[in-house]
Amino acid sequence: MAGDPHFLARSLLDIVEEISKIGEYRNLVRKECVNLTRRVTLLSPLFEEIRDFKAPVSDKCRLCLDGLVKVLRASKGLLQIGHCASQVFLVFEGKWIASQFQDVSLQLEKTLGSFPYESFEISDEIREQVELVHAQLKRSKERNGSMDLELLSDVTTILSHQAHVKDLDNSLLRRVMEKLEIVIIDDVNQELQALHDSPIHVPSQSLEQMKNVLGKLKDCILSCISNIEGAGVNKRRLSNRNNSFKDDKTPDSLIIPDDFRCPISLELMRDPVIVATGQTYERSCIQRWIDGGHKTCPKTQQTLPHLTLTPNYVLRSLITQWCDAHGVEQPKRSGSTRLRKSSDGTLQEVGGNRALIDSLVTKLSSGVLDDQRSAAGEIRLLAKRSTDNRICIGEAGAIPILVRLLSTSDPRTQEHVVTALLNLSIFDNNKSIIVLAGAIPHIVEVIRVGSMEARENAAAALFSLSLVDENKITIGAAGAIPALVGLLCSGSPRGKKDAATALFNLCIYQGNKARAVRAGILNPLMTMLTDTGNGMVDEALTILAVIASHPEGKVAIAKANAIPVLVDLTRTGLPRNKENAVAILLTLCKKDGENLACVKRLGAYIPLTELVKSGTERAKRKAASLLEHMGRLHQL
Repeated sequence: MAGDPHFLARSLLDIVEEISKIGEYRNLVRKECVNLTRRVTLLSPLFEEIRDFKAPVSDKCRLCLDGLVKVLRASKGLLQIGHCASQVFLVFEGKWIASQFQDVSLQLEKTLGSFPYESFEISDEIREQVELVHAQLKRSKERNGSMDLELLSDVTTILSHQAHVKDLDNSLLRRVMEKLEIVIIDDVNQELQALHDSPIHVPSQSLEQMKNVLGKLKDCILSCISNIEGAGVNKRRLSNRNNSFKDDKTPDSLIIPDDFRCPISLELMRDPVIVATGQTYERSCIQRWIDGGHKTCPKTQQTLPHLTLTPNYVLRSLITQWCDAHGVEQPKRSGSTRLRKSSDGTLQEVGGNRALIDSLVTKLSSGVLDDQRSAAGEIRLLAKRSTDNRICIGEAGAIPILVRLLSTSDPRTQEHVVTALLNLSIFDNNKSIIVLAGAIPHIVEVIRVGSMEARENAAAALFSLSLVDENKITIGAAGAIPALVGLLCSGSPRGKKDAATALFNLCIYQGNKARAVRAGILNPLMTMLTDTGNGMVDEALTILAVIASHPEGKVAIAKANAIPVLVDLTRTGLPRNKENAVAILLTLCKKDGENLACVKRLGAYIPLTELVKSGTERAKRKAASLLEHMGRLHQL
């Protein structure tokens, strides 16, 4: 049983599913873990085709599958370490962790490099996807798991320091705590618990060193707190000497009101924002906390019901007045110094009217329908105009609010909201924010019941989100395929185009091909093929080409009587249509004598011969291969 290829394929799919459910990774190895997870997930369609393959295979094929099982299990173990290990452990064992990522990447790259695609009759589309993963592994294996040498040096300095922690260099402490994501006492306690629950045995000497570092960081946090809350004549008096993280330009003897300081950084706030619990924080600090995977309020430890950050205009105004009254240079807001990479590769400062955007986010949160509608409309236009606006709108916390408004009963507001999310998703970083905010099920519902404009833009939004490979799985699982097929059947011309584009991209993932077939996609595709006046023949052929690589799709296409239409297109279609038609016919005829005989009876020999002579390069290859299959059928 263990050597059975179908059993091994199911084991591989189970491991991929387990890996996809691991969740957030620790900051120090997040990039490596996310890349490995993404590449492993992209292999699912390959394993599905192997699972569905019925013919016997050689011992060499079984050994290859067994090797894949072993390397994926090793990958899963490594990713679990990246999920739950202590950050300090990852620093101390950085060299070993780096070597593990390199080993896993090398093993996976070697196994995929010698994979017997022909033995399992893997479709061209899946083979191309796997070869893309193989190429990525080949390019990245030398870069995987690089150590943060600066962090290791800083931690070593802290460990060897014998005096009080407050005598250490401020910038060093700040750098270490930021990289380790340790900003409050609870973070230290969580690190200690992670060390205790470590999935890897830690030698007692190393364990004591790790605890020593955490103890010094805890002393550092307590020292900062005592500087503000200390007793006696120096109570609440802050100076450069005794405030470890103070960099505000304030006189040494000036007392800064507690309400003006961020509870995380203890610094004068530049851009105060309110979280769901009502507490106020510096935007950059709380955003870093949230980006680290935390879902609680740092001060109250309450779970945040949503991650919206609302600007605290009243407090910002009070801070400005206080700074002016005391001759203090007000800190610049962090948003004013953001950089982004331009199309030519140079770094440019992020623009965008942040004050306007903040006011629009406030209106979105107001609960007043007219204000929400007008704000959503303005955000829609701003997001359409520039990348800078898309960045600022995302950072202002607008996306979670927009997602909640997708379910509004007001059609015009819904149109504005779904179009705003479409425009925001053009900036890649916003895609993950939109998905994490739970937008996909709501967008699918808009495709089902929204106005035609909302349905069109919702379909386009799903296409944009599906450009991230992991999202193809999420979107398909959310029921998007039947909704898009419905739009393909009954939508406006533009709606049908948007639905077809989204369906094509989603069906690159093997699991979505079966969903599309079961949702009845063949009926509208056949209509598109035969009604040349609708101008969607090319779209229908490209979708059929990806669906034909799935066993259910292959059967459904033949049952829909598509073969005569495809043969006719090899005679009368445009060059691109002929190319796609012959590619589909070749896929349908591989290992299927009945379909091959049908193609031959329909007189395909002459148009195929013409394609070999004068078609596109791809059409020539496909036509020659199909003629070769027809020749073998004649010999039989």
